[in-house]
Amino acid sequence: MLDPGMRSTPDTFNVTPTDSNTRPLRSGELARRAGVSPDTLRHYERRGLLPRPERSAAGYRLYSPTALDRVRLIRGALSIGFTVSELGAIFADRDCGGAPCRRVRGLAAEKLAAVELQLRVLRFWRRELRAALTDWDRRLRNTPEGKRAGLLEAFVVAHPKSMERSSPFLTPNLRKSKVLGKERKCEK
Repeated sequence: MLDPGMRSTPDTFNVTPTDSNTRPLRSGELARRAGVSPDTLRHYERRGLLPRPERSAAGYRLYSPTALDRVRLIRGALSIGFTVSELGAIFADRDCGGAPCRRVRGLAAEKLAAVELQLRVLRFWRRELRAALTDWDRRLRNTPEGKRAGLLEAFVVAHPKSMERSSPFLTPNLRKSKVLGKERKCEK
């Protein structure tokens, strides 16, 4: 790994080709070296992220040595929010000689905007939960043991703006669901 603080660059002039960096890689070896499963490689291949490899006489996939760099590139891009579909379009353009750099930059800017929005929403909910906990602590101190304090009801009344915002804790399926869990039978 390069040290970004040192502005170091790889010394490619003294690299001599060896069998380990010029021979084709079978699926298992490429997967192991890239830190993914062979199924992941096949998925990337199906989605157009990895070129279709040659086959050995026995039918094994034989990936080019450059496939390792491509898988690492894919993993890096996925880790910062690019989707497999986006990468498929980007790589298709690149592999045909295009330069999709502006599109890549535009997509990254959209992802940053989405992260910024998520952070604002999470900060809002953090404030709401802190206020609710402060109120609930007060209510619990003033409620006799075994009696209801009406915590959730108090939250709805005290924080009406919360009802207007989409909570990060609700998935679309949960928002539609009428019953979120099994009903608890009262024991007498």
